[in-house]
Amino acid sequence: MMAQVTVTIDGKQYRMACDEGQESHLVDLAERFDRYVAHLKGAFGEIGDQRLTVMAGIMVMDELAELQKRVKGIETEMATLRKTRDDALVKADKNDATITGALTMLAGRLETLAARLNAKPAE
Repeated sequence: MMAQVTVTIDGKQYRMACDEGQESHLVDLAERFDRYVAHLKGAFGEIGDQRLTVMAGIMVMDELAELQKRVKGIETEMATLRKTRDDALVKADKNDATITGALTMLAGRLETLAARLNAKPAE
């Protein structure tokens, strides 16, 4: 069952349906949109309900477009940071392998040297 709420835009009430539990969210959105309408009405005066609503809608869409650009920029930056991190981890793994190989070789040399020392008669 859908919930019903009444919102006010530019002094006019509108009855709207929404999902259960979303009533306060819808009222909040309507209040925010009403602020856009009030701002435009203050700036341009009485220019007609439909025109005010269209202008407010365009303002909201402009703000949304700017936020989408910012999100895309942040996503691109995150992808770059992830790649840098992954490249650094691969390099670290290679360095670890190089160090491990060098230590293994050194351990082998030490064992060979120890075996030689143990094989020589004590003087």
